Amino acid sequence: MEEVVEQQTQSADQDGENEITTEGTSFVHGEPPQDGSAPPKVESEVEDLHEKVKKQIIKEGHGQKPSKYATCFVHYRAWTESTQHKFEDTWHEQQPVELVLGKEKKELTGLAIGVSSMKSGERALLQVDWELGYGKEGSFSFPNVPPMADIIYEVELIGFDETKEGKARSDMTVEERIGAADRRKMDGNALFKEEKLEEAMQQYEMAIAYMGDDFMFQLYGKYQDMALAVKSPCHLNMAACLIKLKRYEEAIAQCTMVLAEDANNVKALFRRGKARAELGQTDAAREDFLKARKYAPQDKAIPRELNLLAEHDRAVYQKQKELYKGLFGPSPEPKPKQTNWLILFWHWLLSLYSRLSKREMQKAD
Repeated sequence: MEEVVEQQTQSADQDGENEITTEGTSFVHGEPPQDGSAPPKVESEVEDLHEKVKKQIIKEGHGQKPSKYATCFVHYRAWTESTQHKFEDTWHEQQPVELVLGKEKKELTGLAIGVSSMKSGERALLQVDWELGYGKEGSFSFPNVPPMADIIYEVELIGFDETKEGKARSDMTVEERIGAADRRKMDGNALFKEEKLEEAMQQYEMAIAYMGDDFMFQLYGKYQDMALAVKSPCHLNMAACLIKLKRYEEAIAQCTMVLAEDANNVKALFRRGKARAELGQTDAAREDFLKARKYAPQDKAIPRELNLLAEHDRAVYQKQKELYKGLFGPSPEPKPKQTNWLILFWHWLLSLYSRLSKREMQKAD
């Protein structure tokens, strides 16, 4: 299997020298965020960041903390503390949020205080009093937050850009945003070469954040091509990392994003097929591999993956055949017919009587 994977890496990556793939490489095991139906239970020490903001670390980060006016990229979930109602989830939306410290919206003041205390890659639980949240009146639009609601955040700092003037993405030119995203992609590649897979994934996710949907919808022509040349490899590299981390559903989502822009992308089809195969979705995986083979008929890794699926199907069929055989058992042997001695004796008497009759008739003649 590893041989197949390595050959696919070589053949699929000839079109992009800067694109890093993680097949055949060691990795750091990571934990995806919990399902988010309720705030996670955390046993770590409670830290008072502010009289109205408390913090507990879920996962340690690395490096420095962001300074004022740094542009931070975060994922978070938010619940009202009293009712445990979840009113926002950026993980579900698969779109990180940009937060410029010191220039955040008033209702995110408590969240910004928590983020300013975090390191890249850190995940934490924050308890924010209503005064530093949605206030006395709450919010009746989106998100829907009742009045005077204390808030619980599960937040992860993906990374940040230090900028003295606090320049947000919305203030950048198209070239600046694409350039910033490309630098993040290159940083991710460098971290990957050091086998710091989790940190590399954070850089790719930050690069993707620069290429958000609101930005991509505005582009056309050469700028759209430039942006996709950065964005698509980041999604593909994220997918390869997630496959190694055995987070197959997330890997499928990353490949599907690429295929939404380029339905015939061979790398996306191949990696989605691998993730689907690992989940036992063999029919869907075969469909992806067959389509990938159509556009890359010379790639030897694709038919090998199809052969693996065929072997899997044969093994399942054989196992089912043995199961059914054991379940119903062998066909019963036909029982031999029992001899009826009374009928045989009667036939013998008739035969004897017939012979005696013939003999008497012969004497009479």
